[in-house]
Amino acid sequence: MKTPSQFTGKKYLNSIPTSMSMDYGLMARRWLTGKEEREPKKPLGPFRADVAALAEPVPAEALRVTWFGHSSTLIELDGMRILTDPVWADRASPSKLVGPKRFFALPLALADLPKLDAVVLSHDHYDHLDREAIKVLGRTGVPFFCPLGVGAHLRRWGVPAAQITELDWWQEVPLGTTHRLAATPARHFSGRGLSRDNTLWASWCLLGPTHRVFFGGDSGPYEPVFREIGAAYGPFDLVMLEVGASDELWADIHMGPDHALAAHRALGGGPLLPLHWGTFNLAFHSWTEPVERLRAAAAPEVCLLLPRPGQRVNVADGALNSEWWLKQAQR
Repeated sequence: MKTPSQFTGKKYLNSIPTSMSMDYGLMARRWLTGKEEREPKKPLGPFRADVAALAEPVPAEALRVTWFGHSSTLIELDGMRILTDPVWADRASPSKLVGPKRFFALPLALADLPKLDAVVLSHDHYDHLDREAIKVLGRTGVPFFCPLGVGAHLRRWGVPAAQITELDWWQEVPLGTTHRLAATPARHFSGRGLSRDNTLWASWCLLGPTHRVFFGGDSGPYEPVFREIGAAYGPFDLVMLEVGASDELWADIHMGPDHALAAHRALGGGPLLPLHWGTFNLAFHSWTEPVERLRAAAAPEVCLLLPRPGQRVNVADGALNSEWWLKQAQR
């Protein structure tokens, strides 16, 4: 049953009970006393994307993806280029001085991005919505697609209203004459600063004439709905799901590797590119734990795509394990 989001007039709600522990005392103790290696001991990188290759025309039946870190990806989908959750800021924070600092410099300067056909946004948290990047991209004329309410941020930052399309869960729109974008449910929350849940969060189905991509954004465990999404829009040729920043204190809003694999099965499988790890320190686990747990828990038939940041992946080539995080530690 395709159920739209619930809005009280002030706040958006998850469709099933969802909680997040606010035990700040426990969080502070774990933050101060935990022995996890939450940040790399050595500087990471440099990583470099191939600017010239990315600028070449996208073949009409291509499916390629470049992971820039966290949830920022460039998807080349059947002749079009779609950018997800572009965050080029040095910190996932409203401040340039404090807050989670990225582990490595971006593999590609914002100005070196090729011409885009769309920017897709999952929600308005600082690690997914970067004001300065949006302002730069807005000046290029690219259309933005976002959940309900997020467009207000973009308009406030100078993006013309004509470039913004806001969707509720289960709504879809054409992208050009050959592609479609569908906003689908996620189990999360939203907010910048002190505000919370006054904008919607979403996952996305990116539908080309030949290939289909699922971009999960941020979500907690939600297998019944993921099965519904897979039935409606699958099978997917590429599945991108968050695996990091998980913890038992907020298990309802971030999946972690094990629930991500369950979500992957519910969606119907397909090559899996893990997101939301290895870029910012946002939880208590070590910075490499998400990918190592994913590798250990994934069944042999799961096609994992584990490129280094900035590495362009041709999805049809099959599984890829660059082990870039291990190689960086061995330098």
